[in-house]
Amino acid sequence: MKLSKVTERDDGSAKRWYDDACGTALAMELVGERWSLLIVRELMFGPRRFGELRAGLAGISANVLTQRLESMERVGILQRRKLAPPASVQVYELTQWGYSAEVAIQELGRWAVQSALHDPTLPFSAASAMLSFRTMIDRSRSGAFDAQVGFRFGSEGFVATVDAQGIAIRRGEPEGAVVFATDPPTLASIVYGGRPIADAEAAGVLTLSGDRALAERFVTLFPLPPKLGS
Repeated sequence: MKLSKVTERDDGSAKRWYDDACGTALAMELVGERWSLLIVRELMFGPRRFGELRAGLAGISANVLTQRLESMERVGILQRRKLAPPASVQVYELTQWGYSAEVAIQELGRWAVQSALHDPTLPFSAASAMLSFRTMIDRSRSGAFDAQVGFRFGSEGFVATVDAQGIAIRRGEPEGAVVFATDPPTLASIVYGGRPIADAEAAGVLTLSGDRALAERFVTLFPLPPKLGS
């Protein structure tokens, strides 16, 4: 691919043009800049305020986040709107087209975790944890599982419905047969790192309520694929 210099378009946006008709090249122009695809990830479970987005992206600056949001709004991936009173605050949300990027994000995730460089101990946002469940669910294991599972990460709550079809997750007050109250990295260490639930409880980083046997089964539904890349 030939990468041309950055040019200015009539609408004022700057784009790196690859001189390539492949859809992959266009995808890189749309979300290939640093942080862009992770911003899409953070919006997969509904609208977020600027501060909430920044909190979910360890290391991003306010200036860069503003630039990326403006860029993706220009191309139609996300949009801004003001919540109705009494909130009356501005939020960012994906467009219908933006939400459809989840398939691509999931496939990239499945591919990347096969690398030996994958490190599940790095920072993990709540949205990242929930999206990883939608990505890694093994339906051959979830077939006999039919229950709701709740998650509480500080002020953020999620509810997952697991059955033979896979897993559906929404933001909401945690409820279900079992509820995990913890932080995303701890949850990842249990689900993907094999850390015993009892160990996290003893360390004071997890509070588990509800059906313990169900919780023990739930954390086995998301096996990582074998490592292929070095």
